[in-house]
Amino acid sequence: MLEEAMGKKDKKHEDKDVLVPEKAELVSPFEEMERWFGDFFNRPSFPPVWMPRMRLPSMQPVTPSIDIYEETDAVVVKAELPGIAKEDVEVNVSENLLTISGEKKAEEKVERKDYHRIERSYGSFSRSIRLPAETLADQAKASFKDGVLEIRIPKTEEAKQKKRKIEIE
Repeated sequence: MLEEAMGKKDKKHEDKDVLVPEKAELVSPFEEMERWFGDFFNRPSFPPVWMPRMRLPSMQPVTPSIDIYEETDAVVVKAELPGIAKEDVEVNVSENLLTISGEKKAEEKVERKDYHRIERSYGSFSRSIRLPAETLADQAKASFKDGVLEIRIPKTEEAKQKKRKIEIE
């Protein structure tokens, strides 16, 4: 049984238990390296191949992280905007599309410094989010505190009533 799984006994050494694989799997160093790179770059946390790679974090786009959730009477959107002044942020609602845009400005012009690391990013951003319910855009309110933008948009009466509990059989 083991012999079948591992290969056949070597005919020269029939009296000894020496197993020789039927098919030697030789992998060239290039194939092994290609497999290794494929495994590394296909990790879920690694950026996709089609995404352009930026050399310096300061060149990476500024994209705020966003939370969207519903309350009984409103849709709430929170966006992290650290280092951005509220004067540099614009919020628009059109139908059920919320757009948050703005700019994170560089703090100063640096002529020459002996930098060891540059990780902070600057630039413009814009995010558009389809809202999960019908809302009353003209009654939307926004507040900005400690780098977090919170937008509260009341739901229409119809949207408030759409939710109903379904019994499980």
